[in-house]
Formats: sequence, structure tokens, C-alpha cells
Amino acid sequence: MHNDIAEVLFTEDEIARRVDEIGAQITRDYAEATDEGIVLVSVLRGAAIFMADLARRIELPVEMDYMAVSSYGDGAKSSGVVRILKDLASEIEGRHVVVAEDILDSGLTLKYLLKNLASRHPASLEVATLLRKKTLAQAKIECKYIGFECPDRFIVGYGLDYAERYRNLPYIGVLKPEMY
Repeated sequence: MHNDIAEVLFTEDEIARRVDEIGAQITRDYAEATDEGIVLVSVLRGAAIFMADLARRIELPVEMDYMAVSSYGDGAKSSGVVRILKDLASEIEGRHVVVAEDILDSGLTLKYLLKNLASRHPASLEVATLLRKKTLAQAKIECKYIGFECPDRFIVGYGLDYAERYRNLPYIGVLKPEMY
């Protein structure tokens, strides 16, 4: 798999340091806000690795929950139609919710998801994204916590995949064009 990577954008150590920083910031931001802790919500599958690492770095009670959504008609370009395939198991009304996202690309799915979650009346709703791509057509989404800004290239690793491969790479790299 490593030979399929053209360039490493973020090393395992860089990712770990940045996730530590985000976890510490979330701990500070919510330290006085709640006795219940926060609910971390991951969008499956890509963000699961980021959320697991982030949860271990937050020094507050954390409940983890997952959603599965689909918005890609042909797998390469967003259709703009979002479907919830798996909903939350937790009630979030009156709770502090942080959505842990692997990458903010077009933002269409996340925009829909945030509207859906906001309708459930959480005490607060924020986004922690590991990566934010620099794209012109990106939906306007406020991300309180951003790991890294990244170029608009085909990237894999640390949860990000191509055809369900490369998620287990410990770093984030650019996939060689001949691989896709």
C-alpha cells in the first residue's frame, strides 16, 4: 500500500500532535459547560479512526455515537441527495454535541447532517474536522476545530479510503493517479 502513495502530506506524528491539541481545546471549551460531558458523533466510516483518537484525548466524560450517511451517487461526485443509513442511538436534546469529521470536501453531506442534528435541539453543536480541503465550491460550514488545511488532491490514510483500501495507513498521503 505504501508504494501507492505519491506523497505523504501529514505524518503519523503530526496527526497525533494535532489531535492532542484539538482534544485539549475541546476539554478547555467544555470543562465548565456540562457535568454530563459531550457527545462525539462520527460519520461512518472514514471519521471513526479520528473520533477514536480524539475521544482518548478529551479529558471529560465522552459518549460516542455514530451515523452513516450516503450522498455519493457514482462514488466520485456528490449527488447532493443525502440519505441517513444509520441514525444515532443517543438522545442529544440539551446535550453538547461535537461532530467528528474526517474531511470537509464539498460539505454537502455535513451541511445536511448539521441541519438534521440541530433540529434535535442540542445545547450546542460544533464540528471538529481533521482535514479541510481548499475547494472553491465548498458549502459554508463553521468548523470550530480544524486539524489541517489540505490541498484539493486525492488523499487517503488515517480513515480516508479509495475503494475501501488505505484506511489503515497511519499517515495521510496523496494517492498516485494510476491507482484510481
